[in-house]
Amino acid sequence: MTGQQNGPLPTPTTDECWQVIERVAESPNLKRAFRLKEFLFYVGRRSIKENSSDIHEQEIGRMVFGRKDSYDTSQDNIVRVSATELRKRVDAYFAAEGEHETLIFDIPRGSYTPVFRQRIKEPEPVVQPEPTAATAPIAAPVEASPHVRSRGLTIALGSLTLLCLALLIAGVTLWRENQRLLKSTHAWLGEPALSLFWPQFFNGARQTDIVLGDTSFSFAQELLRHNYSLTEYLNRTYMQALANSPGGSDERFLGSFASGNSGSLGDFRVAQRLESLDYGSMRVLLGYAGDYSAASLTRNNVILVGSQKSNPWVELFADQRNFRIVYDAAAGHTFVQNAHPRGTEQPTYAIAKQEHATSGYGVVAYLPTPDHNGKALIVEGTDSQATNVAGDFITSEESLSSLFKNMPTGKCPYFEVLLRTKRVSGTPLRAEIVAYRTY
Repeated sequence: MTGQQNGPLPTPTTDECWQVIERVAESPNLKRAFRLKEFLFYVGRRSIKENSSDIHEQEIGRMVFGRKDSYDTSQDNIVRVSATELRKRVDAYFAAEGEHETLIFDIPRGSYTPVFRQRIKEPEPVVQPEPTAATAPIAAPVEASPHVRSRGLTIALGSLTLLCLALLIAGVTLWRENQRLLKSTHAWLGEPALSLFWPQFFNGARQTDIVLGDTSFSFAQELLRHNYSLTEYLNRTYMQALANSPGGSDERFLGSFASGNSGSLGDFRVAQRLESLDYGSMRVLLGYAGDYSAASLTRNNVILVGSQKSNPWVELFADQRNFRIVYDAAAGHTFVQNAHPRGTEQPTYAIAKQEHATSGYGVVAYLPTPDHNGKALIVEGTDSQATNVAGDFITSEESLSSLFKNMPTGKCPYFEVLLRTKRVSGTPLRAEIVAYRTY
């Protein structure tokens, strides 16, 4: 740093440090990097709020990247690689978008603790006044006549009136432009049912994460005929089982499962429709199950696309739900479990395939996040097509209207809805409501 500062630099407060961490995390450099954001938030929280100056690589590996307690850092360098990338992005922020930040930080090499300091500004050059001639005698003020004063007052009032009128016109113009931009951004404005539901996710201060499933994880469970939990997914337990399976030692075979960034076509179509509802928003982030973290779930709203078979984060909501899509890996069978049947409802609903027709089931669940501080939406199906239909349902004015007509007017409670999807040869997929619950 260059420049001079008179007196000691002020010590930044905890709030000031945390606020600059948040601004860096929300910048384009980090906004769409789930794990790097969590890395930054974790080391920032440990340093700023817990006052810890000793943050270890293995600790970050466990808490941010879901590694086992005893994982070997000499064999797994994910923390070191991620730290290098994070340092670059933090530096890039302060060099460009954050060039006017007075409080800055970096993460020194060999450490994982952010170091904060005040940016020292270069002193502004002093402009010397141009030399002037000797001061001329100051003439005595001449008092204006009453006629001149009255005329001046009239002109001033007229100018003020014109200024107020111009400001009013500008305000109306800006308001209309804002409404036009809102309508181009929020596709649901003007649609009663969509406008009742989607502000929970697309019109608030909290970020909304759209998390797509991992089809490689789904395929691994089919191949191994075993159901794996969220913890086993994050710890990559299934990867070891694949390595020990026939042909599993082939690195190319294992590599296809390693990234966790392979979603189904149905998931992508759902995500495309969700993003179109809030086109261009800076508060919506699209990512994959393999890149997501529990820390994001405590801060943000979340939309999980895909059933637990491909999106293990759905597991966290099991205790809140009545309708759940279950994959029995041993039997290779997918079905809907109805925990508490009512009336003529069935305890289970299974996929049916008939000649010239195929049916399946989709579930849409709108629930609070596990800590009850945010909103969660689960869009899932017994197969990719059924997930796609469930996505159609929750983004359709007509479909949501059919659901909300049985709910209190003007209110959007938490709910679950079970859909039956059906396709007859040569016709598009259709969905009908089988059952629903409100909470």
